[in-house]
Amino acid sequence: MRVGELSKRTGVSIRMLRYYETEGLLKPKRTTSGYRDYAPDEVQTVERIKLLGSAGMTLATILQFLPCVRGEGLAFEPCDELRHVLHEQIRLADQKAAELAQSRKVLESFLYEIEKD
Repeated sequence: MRVGELSKRTGVSIRMLRYYETEGLLKPKRTTSGYRDYAPDEVQTVERIKLLGSAGMTLATILQFLPCVRGEGLAFEPCDELRHVLHEQIRLADQKAAELAQSRKVLESFLYEIEKD
């Protein structure tokens, strides 16, 4: 399928799909005319990229994960080298959560000061 069709099926812009390709996340074949030709399973790859990205992973980290993802869901083949990466991603998510909690406290204090008058 062409890039426009992949974009429609996944809801990801053509520009972003091309960026995924430059980052090594997608590897479309080329037609004799030079057009990108995506295999049907690239839809699932893009969905996985979106899911992992929504978990806060960078594209570089996602690139490490994609070879270990199998099947329909997010089941992983044994990729021991990714254990460290997962621990780090969890640590980063915890750090972001703590920062957001602190920001919320600041906002609450501002609101309290405004509403007490």
